[in-house]
Amino acid sequence: MKLYYATGACSLAAIIAAEEAGLQLDLVRVDIKASPHVLEDGTDFCSINPKGYVPALQLDSGEILTEGAAILQYLNDRGSQNAGGSAETSLHAYRLQEWLIFIATELHKSFSPWLFHPEYGEQAAAVARARIADRFDLLELHFGSSEYLMGDEFGVADAYCYAIVRWSPGKGIDLASWPNLSAYIERVASRTKVAAAVHRHG
Repeated sequence: MKLYYATGACSLAAIIAAEEAGLQLDLVRVDIKASPHVLEDGTDFCSINPKGYVPALQLDSGEILTEGAAILQYLNDRGSQNAGGSAETSLHAYRLQEWLIFIATELHKSFSPWLFHPEYGEQAAAVARARIADRFDLLELHFGSSEYLMGDEFGVADAYCYAIVRWSPGKGIDLASWPNLSAYIERVASRTKVAAAVHRHG
């Protein structure tokens, strides 16, 4: 499988998920600061993913899968199969979807684009930070009694959450206000395979 990614982007979550699951990913870096977005060899990224954003996962069949939450679910299921199991169809699977959707819609889209485009103005950024703070309050409560999003086991939702929450310091959000969330981020960052993924991601 081949992952199209950009340094500093949410595509880090997919790299972490693959590392943790023991899945091989070939990484192809996309320059998202260029217009149009291009690969290192100059290929227009939109010729691969017409949506124009990362991550995009090229399957062994050649098909392209987009949207971070869908890619994480795919990698999760592939990892389960590699471990000798099968994809979950229980409430556990719906809980995973619940967290992936929460991160995608309530966290990821609160950071981006509002805190990544200064041209939107400080008022928009302030509203985004307040919205994020409310969502961090929910995570703070959750991590008061849980090591990870799904309990005691690290999973793909944690990879996504970590990739997004780690944007906070660079966007004027001090995680010290949420000690349980801060401890969670440190716990995830200390995982050997997460560190390896961050290194690969750049």
